Amino acid sequence: MAKKNLEIDFALQGGGSHGAFAWGVLDRFLEEDWIDVLGIAGTSAGSMNAAVFASGYAVGGKEGAREALNHFWKKVSDGAIFSPFKRSPLDIMQGKWTLDNSPFFLLAELTSRVMSPYDNPFKGENPLKSILENSVDFSAIHDGPIKLFINATNVRTGRGRVFRTKEITPEVLMASACLPTLFPAVEIDGEAYWDGGYSGNPMLTSLIREVDSLDTILVQINPVERPGIPKTAGEIMNRLNEISFNSSLLKELRMLSLIADAVPEKNQMGQSGLCGGQRMHLIGNEIMVQLGHSSKVNAEWEFLSMLKEEGRKSADTFLKRNGDKLGKESTFDKASLQEGIDYV
Repeated sequence: MAKKNLEIDFALQGGGSHGAFAWGVLDRFLEEDWIDVLGIAGTSAGSMNAAVFASGYAVGGKEGAREALNHFWKKVSDGAIFSPFKRSPLDIMQGKWTLDNSPFFLLAELTSRVMSPYDNPFKGENPLKSILENSVDFSAIHDGPIKLFINATNVRTGRGRVFRTKEITPEVLMASACLPTLFPAVEIDGEAYWDGGYSGNPMLTSLIREVDSLDTILVQINPVERPGIPKTAGEIMNRLNEISFNSSLLKELRMLSLIADAVPEKNQMGQSGLCGGQRMHLIGNEIMVQLGHSSKVNAEWEFLSMLKEEGRKSADTFLKRNGDKLGKESTFDKASLQEGIDYV
């Protein structure tokens, strides 16, 4: 009898262009023939990666997923060729990926603080919607083998809503990535939604309860800790968003950890996990601390490719260090929830 592949699932955070890091992580894992992905939970950019992955996988297996992700991120970069949001000559000369000195970025930052997107005469749909409609086969997602859990925040109630596989549409993905200072809320079934990061980045509970795999790999985009104190208005707003977007995830991880401590369970192999035998793993990279907040709207192909490569390197390091622990034990230290998170 052939040995069954190890089954895992992914939890993908959002973070604009920084989501290309998760693209690299996924790309590296798709090279492993002994690993199968059963489900993905995603928010914002994480939801884009999740939907593109599931669509490509349903149509062409692992290679189809790799091709779909590459195609999507290339389309994102191509779509930004004529965008005014580009690095200034000074940023380029200094080797920075940020748009801190871009006049258009600074103007947009100022405008977002004094003008509602509903009052903006140039308001329009998120440009990613047309890219998704041309890059993702939604019917393939609905009938495919990958279970999806996409989170968005209900504006009226302030609660997160998880949209599951057969509910995924371009509108759901736009809702999951809707930053309220830039775009009007996305209406679905009579309710308005904002970015899912405000209520879960991403939400883990549904993924853990409804997917059979016992190994969850969290790909972190938003740093939990940053050295120093943010001083500029942009840095302060970015740090507030990072704290907000991480708080729900950290609370959920602490809850799962407390349940595991109170009711220790073991899986069929007799190996302990975080909760009910669930094993948690984390892949991140210190480069996210070094990148400025404005780089989240940098869609240059060179930048996206760099982030992809960093994601591949981090995933490769994780597999070399912890590959033999997958299917056996958690590599995410519960103590890090109180003491800070160390990346592989």
